Amino acid sequence: MNGAMIRYILGYVLKIEAVLMLVPCITSLCYREHEGIFFLGTGAAAFLLGVLMTLKKPEKTVFYLKDGCVATSLSWIFLSVFGALPFVLTGEIPNVINALFETVSGFTTTGASILANVEGLSHTALIWRSFTHWIGGMGVLVFLLAIIPLSGGSNINLMRAESPGPSVGKFYPKVKNTARILYMIYIGMTAVMFLLLLAGHMPVFDAICTSVGTAGTGGFGIKNESLASYSPYIQWVTAVFMVLFSVNFNAYYYIIYRQFKKAFQMEEVKYYLLIILAASLFIMGNILCTMDIRGGVFDALTQSVFQVTSVISSTGFSSVDFNLWPAASKTVLVLLMFIGACAGSTGGGIKISRIIILLKTMIKELQSYLHPKSIVKINMEKKPVEHEVIRSTNVYFITFMLLFAISVFLVSLEGKDLVTNFTAVIATLNNIGPGLSKVGPAGNFDGLGSFSKCVLIFDMLAGRLELFPILLLFHPVLWKETLLAKRTAWRRKGRG
Repeated sequence: MNGAMIRYILGYVLKIEAVLMLVPCITSLCYREHEGIFFLGTGAAAFLLGVLMTLKKPEKTVFYLKDGCVATSLSWIFLSVFGALPFVLTGEIPNVINALFETVSGFTTTGASILANVEGLSHTALIWRSFTHWIGGMGVLVFLLAIIPLSGGSNINLMRAESPGPSVGKFYPKVKNTARILYMIYIGMTAVMFLLLLAGHMPVFDAICTSVGTAGTGGFGIKNESLASYSPYIQWVTAVFMVLFSVNFNAYYYIIYRQFKKAFQMEEVKYYLLIILAASLFIMGNILCTMDIRGGVFDALTQSVFQVTSVISSTGFSSVDFNLWPAASKTVLVLLMFIGACAGSTGGGIKISRIIILLKTMIKELQSYLHPKSIVKINMEKKPVEHEVIRSTNVYFITFMLLFAISVFLVSLEGKDLVTNFTAVIATLNNIGPGLSKVGPAGNFDGLGSFSKCVLIFDMLAGRLELFPILLLFHPVLWKETLLAKRTAWRRKGRG
């Protein structure tokens, strides 16, 4: 394992985080709040440590997928620890576990919160909470690849380790150019949403927090009732952009470069939009038939579309307490939590592309029972799916379900009800945000104990990094090989 290169990357990540902490510092100056001093101090410490870690450039810059996974996992852990420090130092979230939970939830774009009174936070803390969504949405390492050269062709391993979905491709031969295009699209869409929110008479600060939170499909609100108090216009704009940010960004690349045929042939996007439409119509009909909706059909449509897009995109905003909805509607939302958004987006979940591959694999298996000698290939977008992609999808799903079951068991040791435990795990593992029962839209995760919060912190990181990069840190062979490599290097130096 290339430890020197991993150290070098971690140093750059800390320097980037230090610069990004200027955002809450500037906010503090604008609102004359003293909390900015703690963000400035934390940023200075992170920058100093980052400088020390990058003073010596590694001689060997090439690294492999396992190095990329380790660098990515440690980067997110470093980001979260330093990002949580200001909350503890200001006293706004004095408990270390709670501060780490809130920050990990922000960076992983989960949106699950331990705060009962969000409106009690300073503007400085609120902007940092929402801004962590924007940072984590596209990924800090993708940003790193966009601005500095690391190791030539090997830096695709960083992008693969951090980007969501069963496979990662490149728009251009150079990963650096691909990363820049992704961020140009990301920044442009965020800016457009911000302007549309301002057009709906949303306050500037609220529009900034909502647009960056939606861009990262995070869902941290700046009001206790999330977006329920805003106008239907604001809710519809947010719903539309929750869908747009959770669509595979390849589609936007094709549209920008006028490759419309490729964009409209994307099977994953078609099924994604179809699921949103079907789920929204079902829930609208269900709540109209079983509940007294004050605004009639329009309000029912607004609520259903908003919550469906919020859940399936893994954003987690709420416009209504859907914990009060009928059982059928809540069941649909839980199923959407499992499905998630598209690969290559800022959304979480198992991903639509994986669901499609799993279903097509099942159909192929059934056909083999009917016609044992037939050769059936699985196709997506009129192209055959490689066996390696099918294998990795199956392994991912098995690992996901195993981790989900273990997490539910560990959280249940605390004695909470099954719905709370079940939805708390799925909401964090799939980076959704709110669950049901005690962790529903009207509740929060503060009622859980420290042990359960630690389990869910791990789940949030595992879910954001597609399980394997974070699980690799716990593989004994990795560290055994690292120790052996260090011993060999020390012996060579001793002989020299």
